[in-house]
Amino acid sequence: MARLALVSLVMLVPAFSAADMAGSAPTDPEELERTTVDVGGTVHIPALAIPLSRYMSPEAKQKFIDDARNPKLPTGANASIAKMRIDVDDYYRPIVDRARAVYPVKIEEGRLGGVPTQTITPKEGVAPKNRRRVLINLHGGGFVVGAGLGGLAESIPVAAVGKFKVVSVDYRMAPENGFPAASEDVVAVYLELLKKYQPADIGIYGCSAGGILSAMATAWLQKEKLPTPGAIGILSAGAFGSFAGPPEDSNSWGGDSRFTGPPLVGEAPLPVDAPMLESLLGPMNYTGSASKEDPLVSPALSPAVLAKFPPTLLITGTRAYDMSAAVQTQRELTKAGVEADLHLWDGLGHCFLIDVDLPESKEAYAVMGKFFDAHLGHSMAAQAAYIP
Repeated sequence: MARLALVSLVMLVPAFSAADMAGSAPTDPEELERTTVDVGGTVHIPALAIPLSRYMSPEAKQKFIDDARNPKLPTGANASIAKMRIDVDDYYRPIVDRARAVYPVKIEEGRLGGVPTQTITPKEGVAPKNRRRVLINLHGGGFVVGAGLGGLAESIPVAAVGKFKVVSVDYRMAPENGFPAASEDVVAVYLELLKKYQPADIGIYGCSAGGILSAMATAWLQKEKLPTPGAIGILSAGAFGSFAGPPEDSNSWGGDSRFTGPPLVGEAPLPVDAPMLESLLGPMNYTGSASKEDPLVSPALSPAVLAKFPPTLLITGTRAYDMSAAVQTQRELTKAGVEADLHLWDGLGHCFLIDVDLPESKEAYAVMGKFFDAHLGHSMAAQAAYIP
């Protein structure tokens, strides 16, 4: 399942050695004590100590220490899907309870377009300016887990801080369903909302797999020749539909952050050819045999598809293993002529904003509220008032 991991960047200062000529890792004891770069460009780093970022809040520092020393997701790689979902629910339950204590909301279970949903609204009501607007949340969890409680963890603070109505979608997941089931479910909910809302007044966002799905669903709307939503948010993710493949693949979550992250949370460094999450999921791989080059799977690989995207918000942290994918997505959107705002929090990790007690999370909620307020159903003049 998707890890709730915290990762970071490491500054590399290369030093060439005789081992470079062999194109392999150094073996000489002296070389093992310094950074080297082989002929393939792989950097070999000796043991090093990296302190927490001085820009992190005290609360974020303490959470990092607590999470790294006391992991809260005990599910093993060989656990059944039922066990994985139980463990993830147990993980999210106190997070949701805390979110509801900090941000009182109303939650209504229902169905839209035949798809299970949860509608979250602020207890004091939606702001008058947002009564013609709505946000769709797509939960994370590797397209395998996270339904229900995971969606609430991502929706409650956004609804409360932004004073929006948020519809959290329990889309179909693997292993019971594969691509494009989730995109189809998002479109079914979207079509139902179009009966009440203008497309420019609808925003879509999600964290981790939900962020990927936000991009996938936007591309699927194009395929169905449906109107584009007013704005989308890709949180702790990129518009690449594959977690799998060798790191040089353009359609996978690759880049520096994939390799710099694990050691910073006490995990063993990944070998250069390490399989990514989808490879480890095996039969639970949501995209299955679908081509990873398909723009409906990886929209970031298609400039033509990206050019039709609405304004896009990307949020993650410098210690998130997804950071490189987010940065690359922002780069591709910008090249395609789309407004793409990327916000990075130093020292923070994957889906950090589900913890409502972090000052950085509160900042992220404010950024999201301001972004959607500026882009949903507004004129160009109003959009120009948004300053990232």
